[in-house]
Amino acid sequence: MSVAKVIEISSSSPVSFEAAVQEGITRASKTVKGITGAWVNEEKVVVEDGKITEWRVCLKVSFLLKD
Repeated sequence: MSVAKVIEISSSSPVSFEAAVQEGITRASKTVKGITGAWVNEEKVVVEDGKITEWRVCLKVSFLLKD
């Protein structure tokens, strides 16, 4: 039997939502081992002078707990 844990993280990118997701997973992988999946809980953008300057995501990241 496996047991998983879910954590919530936020990440941003000046490029796109996809890049923000990748940045979040890449950074989380440095300290959280065994990541099995993630889902985007929320998306936001920062707008300055009518232009998007930053894409932000809130992710729920799941990973398996070791015995």
